[in-house]
Parts: sequence; C-alpha cells; structure tokens
Amino acid sequence: MGKTKIVLDADVIIHFSRGEMLGILPNIFREYEFIVLDVVYKELRDPIKSQLDNQISMLKNISKATFNPKGEELKEYALLTKLRGRGESACLTFCRFNHDVVGSSNLKDIADYCTKHSITYLTTLDFLYHAIRKKLITTKEANAFIKQVVENGSKLPEVNMATFVSKALTTNFHAHFAEGEKGVL
Repeated sequence: MGKTKIVLDADVIIHFSRGEMLGILPNIFREYEFIVLDVVYKELRDPIKSQLDNQISMLKNISKATFNPKGEELKEYALLTKLRGRGESACLTFCRFNHDVVGSSNLKDIADYCTKHSITYLTTLDFLYHAIRKKLITTKEANAFIKQVVENGSKLPEVNMATFVSKALTTNFHAHFAEGEKGVL
C-alpha cells in the first residue's frame, strides 16, 4: 500500500503560490504524497499553473492524478457537484473512497461533508501551523504570507499566527494529524 495522499484543492495551491511558498508546501508533510487531480488542475490559471507545473515536472514533489470515478464514486461525485464546484467535489469524492486527506480552505463546501464521512482535511492555516511547528517557517513569515496572499486577491482569514499556534497547542487541536492518525482535525 502506498503513502496516504494529501489531495490539494485549487484554493490551497493558489494561496501558496501567491504567498510565494508553493515550494515548501510538500515539505510540510514529507510522509504524505501531495497530488492535484486533473479536475482541479484545469481550474488553475497562469502564473499559478506554471509554478505548479515546475513542482510537478522539475521538483517532482507534487503529482497530477486523473480523476476517473466509476460506480458509487461517480454517483457521489454527481451528487456533490449539484452543491459544490467540480474541484471540491472531486477532492471530496476521491478522499472519501481512497481514505486520503483533503487540502482545502473552502470550509463552507467541505467541513460538514468531511466530518460526516470522517475525512481528514487541512486548510492553508493548518499547513502554516505545521510549517511553524516543524521550523520550516517562522511565525513572522507566516503572518507576512497571509498578508501577501490577501493583498494578491485571495480570501484568507487574517489571523495572527502566534495566537493561532498558541491556541492550537493549548487545545491539542492538531495532535492527531501531527502523529499521523486519521480523523477530522
């Protein structure tokens, strides 16, 4: 059996591209395989798509995967696309049927579904939290990242990452994922 996958939705890719940290994203969880489904890939535009292509072809730390649902998976995807975008629907369906992790910050479209089906999900802020804990970036760099992403036109909660990290550590909110356990964060 292969590595568990973190299936990236467009918003997380866009955030890390606009925040000039797409290169560190796969390093946050080296024990997982980072993938982008072809449905999500088609939603991306240049220059973000070009940056992602570099990660895929040169660094080979993110891979592109074909989403080709059949049977129950196809039914689930069809139901989900009635209420959500194709990218989110593909990520949710793929992760539900393959027991993988969703990487998306679109909580209004994913949170309830992930909770209902016991799918682990990570938002951009979760990735930043773990990057800080693993000393890949500083809290100051994370705050600058958030500011830059928002200034570049993306929606992202403008939180102080020092407060976010402190609160997460005191509530043990991310402990299960950090230890490699499956479950909703």
